[in-house]
Amino acid sequence: MRDILVLMHDDAGQQARFQAALDVTRALDGHLTCLDVALQPEPEPLAADCGNDSGHGSATTMLVEGRHVDADNSAHSSGHFQARLCREDMLWDWIDAIDDFAPCLRTASDLSDLIVVNRKLHGEWAPDMLGVAGDTVVRSGTPLLAVPGQARRFNAAGKVLVAWNGSAAAAAAMRAATPLLRLARRVEIVEIIDRDVAGSAADAVAYLERHGIHPTIRRETAGGRAAGDVLAALAEDGGYACVVMGGFGHRQFLDKAFGGVSRRLLSDCNVPIFMAH
Repeated sequence: MRDILVLMHDDAGQQARFQAALDVTRALDGHLTCLDVALQPEPEPLAADCGNDSGHGSATTMLVEGRHVDADNSAHSSGHFQARLCREDMLWDWIDAIDDFAPCLRTASDLSDLIVVNRKLHGEWAPDMLGVAGDTVVRSGTPLLAVPGQARRFNAAGKVLVAWNGSAAAAAAMRAATPLLRLARRVEIVEIIDRDVAGSAADAVAYLERHGIHPTIRRETAGGRAAGDVLAALAEDGGYACVVMGGFGHRQFLDKAFGGVSRRLLSDCNVPIFMAH
C-alpha cells in the first residue's frame, strides 16, 4: 500500500481528510495524489424556479450560484495545501478535475491503493460524503479510509478494531488493511456473538499471524442492540485509532453490511473507518 489518493475540495471535511492522508502516506513511506475536484456547474434554473414573489432566491438558484463559485473556491484553497505539501518530506502530485466527486474518484483510483474521503459531514449544505463513500468503495474496487470531519490526525500506530463476521467483505477489508495493521500497537478482532457468523475469528487470527501481526479476539454480546450500535460504542469508548470493516454501497450498504453497520458507522462514528468491498 504505497499510492494514496485524497479528495480535495473546499468543504468542512477537507482539512481532516488531507491531514489523515498525509499521516497515512508518511507512515507507509508512500506517494500522495491530491485530486482537487471542482463540482460540475448545474444548468441554469428554469424561469418557473425563479418566479418567487417573496423576493428570495429559490433553492435551485442557490445551488447553481454555489456551483458557479465552486471552481474559484477550489483554486483559492489548493494554493494553501500545495504550499503545505512543498514543506513535507514526501512524494506527491496534484490533479485538477471538474465533475461530481464519485466519478472523479473512480477515474483517478485505477492505480491507487487507498482512497481518503470523509464519512458523512453534518450540516445543511455539506456535500453528500455518505453517498460518495458508499459509491466509491463498491465501484472503484479500491479500499477506502473515511475520516470524521473533526478529525485532527490519523494515528497509524494506534489500536485498531477489526469488525469480523466471516463474510467476504470483512475478509477483503482485513487483507487490504494488512500494511496498516502491521503498524498498529494492538489489533483486536471483534465478533458480535449473537449474530450468524460465516467464519471463525480464529481463521482471521491465523491469517494475520502469518503476516507478522498478533491480534487478540474480542467477543461482544449485542444484548438486543443493533450490531452497528455495538461497534460504534466500542470504537468510540475503546480508544481505537481506526475501525476496519467490510463495506457496501447504496441499498446494499444501507441494509446488508452487518445489518446496517456500514451506514451506522459512516453516519456517526467519530473514529476513522477503513473499508473494502
